[in-house]
Amino acid sequence: MTQVVTLSAPNAQDCVALAEIELCGELMIAAAGAREDRLSPDRIDEVLDVRRNPATPPPKIPRQGRPRG
Repeated sequence: MTQVVTLSAPNAQDCVALAEIELCGELMIAAAGAREDRLSPDRIDEVLDVRRNPATPPPKIPRQGRPRG
């Protein structure tokens, strides 16, 4: 018997996880090309395209549910 895997539409958690993976990838690429041992906080902000504007509150990320178990 052949099993078929059905892919559902991405939910909010999937979208957040994919965004986090993409940002981690950008940091790894930047770190691999860096001359220094560590990326400075300013360089990390630049890679992640973070603009510090105190008037604008940071975006809210949906909280994960409590771990089951």
